[in-house]
Amino acid sequence: GKKSLQQKVVDELKHYYHGFHLLWTDTKVAARMVWRLLHGQVLTRRERRRLLRTCADLFRLVPFLVFVIVPFMEFLLPVFLKIFPEMLPSTFETESKREEKQKKKLNAKLELAKFLRETIAEMAKRNKADTG
Repeated sequence: GKKSLQQKVVDELKHYYHGFHLLWTDTKVAARMVWRLLHGQVLTRRERRRLLRTCADLFRLVPFLVFVIVPFMEFLLPVFLKIFPEMLPSTFETESKREEKQKKKLNAKLELAKFLRETIAEMAKRNKADTG
């Protein structure tokens, strides 16, 4: 059924607690990676991507903290998230938002594949007409 207002607030607080906890964990791992870089070790591609994502999340956290610190500004957070959907750090994304992003990427890849297939077919027709 429907959740009460108190349950919605508790769920949101848990969501943000888990988001900050994940961000803290990512930050500790990223600090170790930077330490390794400073000592001459090479990062793998996966580690490099994680380091870049964590740094981007930390830079996104600055405007997000304004909404948390300023009283009653958290009510404007949904409006700003509609305007700037990438403002929230990646650790705060919900599963539905993550799935929506993946669907958009997949649709874009499918459209690109369709375009390339049509282009190749058209080029094959031209080559066949030129040689025939």
